[in-house]
Amino acid sequence: MSKTIQLEMVTPEKVALQAEAEAIVLPAFEGEMGVLPGHAPFLVMLTPGEVRVTAPGGEKKFYAVAGGFAEVRPDKVSVFAETAEMAGEIDAERARQSLERAKAQVQAPGIDPMTLAQAEAAMRRAQVRLRVSELRRSQGRGHAPGPNRDA
Repeated sequence: MSKTIQLEMVTPEKVALQAEAEAIVLPAFEGEMGVLPGHAPFLVMLTPGEVRVTAPGGEKKFYAVAGGFAEVRPDKVSVFAETAEMAGEIDAERARQSLERAKAQVQAPGIDPMTLAQAEAAMRRAQVRLRVSELRRSQGRGHAPGPNRDA
């Protein structure tokens, strides 16, 4: 059995990543899901959260995704996300501003249920982006590979 698994992350705009990985952690709807080479086939709904990838050699990479789903096969994981950003691509200041705007919207008196749901979703996305950005800073990783390059 192979010691790596192929990872492909796709958004409506682009193929965000194609890489080999030793391990992948996905933000599944019912909690985090770890995937290793040889994993049983599985479809999983994703929530806004972080995808953690252990590259061959042990280097960790972090990505912020905003929902979607993943198809897990023994030799490949395909992530289909609304958005996907590598930690180094995230503008932390913009994410903070988005979080503050969403918090203000959520706290607005008389907010209608649809607007409330949208504001709460925006708040979750901003929180994830900030968390992933902080993970990059704490590990000292400042580079961001372009699309279709290994993680």
